[in-house]
Amino acid sequence: MPMIRLPSVLLLLTLGCAPAASPPTAASPPTAAPVQAPSAAADGLDAEQQAWVDSTLASLTLRQKAGQVVFGWTGGEYVAADSPEMDRLLEMVERDGIGGLVISMGLPHSYAAKLNALQRRAPVPLLVTTDMENGPGMRLAGGYALPSLLPLGGGTSFPPVMALGAIGSDSLAYQVGRVIGREARAVGVHLTFGPVLDVNSNPLNPIINVRSFGENAGEVARLASAMSRGIRSAGLLSAGKHFPGHGDTEADTHIGFAAIRADRARLDSVELVPFRAAVRAGMDGMMVAHISMTGLEGPEAAPASLSPAITRDLLRRDLGFGGLVFTDAMNMGAVIRRYGQREPLLLAMEAGADVLLQPIDPREAVDAVVAAVQAGRVTPERLDGSVRRILAAKARAGLHRRRTTELDSVEAVVGARPHGELAQAVAERSITLVRDEAGQVPLAPGRRVLSITYAQPSDIMAGRAFDRELAAGGWTVASARVDDRTPADEYARLRALADSADVVVASAYVMPREHSGTVGARGGFPALVQSLATAGRPVVAVSFGSPYLVEAFPAVPAYLLAWGGAEVSQRAAARALAGEAAIGGRLPVSLPPRHPLGTGLTRPVRTAPGHP
Repeated sequence: MPMIRLPSVLLLLTLGCAPAASPPTAASPPTAAPVQAPSAAADGLDAEQQAWVDSTLASLTLRQKAGQVVFGWTGGEYVAADSPEMDRLLEMVERDGIGGLVISMGLPHSYAAKLNALQRRAPVPLLVTTDMENGPGMRLAGGYALPSLLPLGGGTSFPPVMALGAIGSDSLAYQVGRVIGREARAVGVHLTFGPVLDVNSNPLNPIINVRSFGENAGEVARLASAMSRGIRSAGLLSAGKHFPGHGDTEADTHIGFAAIRADRARLDSVELVPFRAAVRAGMDGMMVAHISMTGLEGPEAAPASLSPAITRDLLRRDLGFGGLVFTDAMNMGAVIRRYGQREPLLLAMEAGADVLLQPIDPREAVDAVVAAVQAGRVTPERLDGSVRRILAAKARAGLHRRRTTELDSVEAVVGARPHGELAQAVAERSITLVRDEAGQVPLAPGRRVLSITYAQPSDIMAGRAFDRELAAGGWTVASARVDDRTPADEYARLRALADSADVVVASAYVMPREHSGTVGARGGFPALVQSLATAGRPVVAVSFGSPYLVEAFPAVPAYLLAWGGAEVSQRAAARALAGEAAIGGRLPVSLPPRHPLGTGLTRPVRTAPGHP
């Protein structure tokens, strides 16, 4: 998916087994507007829906049909009705007749108001899509005004889905999906690009990592299917990604070429397992990745999104998928650098894609499809098939009856208290204690804690809730923050401070980020943690992101995983260290050579404050 635009005056932060006790329910307040649930079958329409699809398709000109397969980008921020940005959007919607939108970050009411305005002007209802992998808060704000850091409120933020892999509960995965569905539909979104069906089998993968449920294909299939059922139960369509599996790559397709070298036997036993399960479950859509399947098609293989052998033959024919096929964003480096701007659009159509997602120039994309049909490169029947599937998805979302959302119902659903309680329960139950050689966890009461936070400068909230929660638990907390550019003399100062602390808590906020090319801690932070550990200092390393960071400081005696940097995860990790919450997560990935899949130490809740 594309990079997020950050407004200059508002920083929007992206916070992507059976339960031991009954978790909070995900039900929203009864004032929420009801939403029609999608049909369980990919092509299952009732008579009314089918009649609308048939009549709408018959009414469209060639150019209008071409517009339907193009989905343009918009931010979720507020725009005035007569602003240049609204002019741009209305040109896409009215003049170019695009079929849908992919919407990025914004505040809930801004989302709903903007989408309502565009829906009222669209000749055919727009199918609105977005990415809410780890909760609505990923797109619906999670924002803070600068410089005051005043929270602006927004959607519910969950930990990344690998946290659900650490819990292993179908019920919780379903409930998270249901919250995503309810909040997305409340603001006018109809389809989410998720769940992620990738099996993260490669620790060096720079872009999937904690966005995956784990490395066991069967567990990924089970948990993703449960989440998808929850999403669809709330009326939101679901499109799995990134077909045919992005978990075993070592490159980021936002930047350039990424390849899967697996042969068909390996794909059938690992990568394709969750996708087959999703097809059987009737998933509405699939996003095809810009990854080259060199193990199947040779060293010169085109990206899967542009390959008939992958979309038409493997996905459609072999897996039997009849739903909506999306390309990944068509402005990404993996296609633009190799093929230019226009040609990959037509290659994707020829390969079998239904939706050209986020081209650089939507009008040029529409023109290209029209020209391809007129020249015989794309047949009218081929185009009609895609348009019919797009219209069918719109009908399943109920857009043939109603295309706008009620602004008054947004605050009754988005960020509702039960949703936040569910997010906190998921965060706490996912905490995983990988090792604790000296029995430091939970921390002994009354100690002096040096809390060192490693995070990118843009992640201004990293460590704030965590340190605040630790201090509230009765410890004397000295806080420090480092990043890739921290100078050596600052690390020397921190080593000296560590000598006067009873315990050093070294926290790293390292998540997969587009265009970064790596998921690792850089600069002097790993060396600091490793040196403190080898010197025998009591150190607890906490990863608020990638579980594989322990490889950078293998001598650390205690290693705790919180999976993501959202405030719910920061609070959960602090509560676990304080003994105020039980620890029971299990590794959904292996951390060789010491920690196999399923590793996880358990810790009960302390019986009373100040007592072990």
